[in-house]
Amino acid sequence: MIVLGIETSCDETAAAIVTDNREIRSNVVLSQLEEHAVYGGVVPEIAARAHIDHIDKVIKAAIDDARISFDDLNGVAATCGPGLIGGVMIGMMSAKAISSVLNIPFIGVNHLEGHLLTARLTDNITFPYLVLLISGGHTQILVAESLGKYKRLGTTLDDAAGECFDKSAKMMGLPYPGGPNIEKIAKECNKPDHAIKRFPLPSPMKGRKNCNFSFSGLKTAVRIHVDKLPDGDLNRNDIADLSYAFQLKTAEILADRCKNAIKLFLDNYGNHTNSPTLVICGGVSANKTIFKKLEDLALNNKMQICAPPLYLSGDNGAMIAWAGIERLKSGQKDSMDFKARPRWSLDPKAPSKPMQT
Repeated sequence: MIVLGIETSCDETAAAIVTDNREIRSNVVLSQLEEHAVYGGVVPEIAARAHIDHIDKVIKAAIDDARISFDDLNGVAATCGPGLIGGVMIGMMSAKAISSVLNIPFIGVNHLEGHLLTARLTDNITFPYLVLLISGGHTQILVAESLGKYKRLGTTLDDAAGECFDKSAKMMGLPYPGGPNIEKIAKECNKPDHAIKRFPLPSPMKGRKNCNFSFSGLKTAVRIHVDKLPDGDLNRNDIADLSYAFQLKTAEILADRCKNAIKLFLDNYGNHTNSPTLVICGGVSANKTIFKKLEDLALNNKMQICAPPLYLSGDNGAMIAWAGIERLKSGQKDSMDFKARPRWSLDPKAPSKPMQT
């Protein structure tokens, strides 16, 4: 089975060819970093126009790189939400057009499910498993019980972790995207202990019994520290120290919230798996400090840890194609009237307003 996957939910125009043998035949990702860098974040209108300009050539490049023709496809999958609705519709309509012309199945994929299922593409992880999804737009802890059945244990009350990275980086005078640039300059911190004492940062939600997150207070604390620095151009050593403190604190917050989730998972699902696993996915999972902190937590609780390789941690077409393959193999497909969704919860039973206790 060969499936084309299309991803346009934010600022990457991506397409990939994946087989049901877990072979990624091609994975083309066209980034829009330069278009959005001047604004310090993604501008929806600019993103949508860029998708329109590039979607055809990206899909053609994925087909060519895989050395197949459109006639070899057994299905086409596209992100249909959640995300920036303009971009989502461009990818979805492109997939529907291909499906209609070739008379092959169309599969509308939840972008978040694409991230969650990537571990099954790369490592053949079996259900159930625990997932920490950390990206620019989402921060959630879920249990992947089976295909299409996900239980949300926690979510952010305000900002997503990736959003907090981007906005904190902007306040520190670092370019977009914030995550990689904070990680890069944090390596220049020469006195980590001094940096932590010099720039104390809060731990929102620490000690709470639930699995929810909050990052707005951390972002505000960064702004206060930046405002207290001497007037004029920001000193690189100051920013290196603050970046180190911020990155470490973010890792600690994620680990603290995951500690509760791991206990819940082992108590409720431990008897249903021979290899309990914590999967970390989404763009922020590429941060080495965060991964190490979570790896230590998982191993201390006798759990395996899995994170997709860097080229699959951000938004990409391969994860959408694989989600489409999983759906097709289970006998599922979608009709041409399937609608794009700016919001699309993986767990319909989860409360819209998470608990703060």
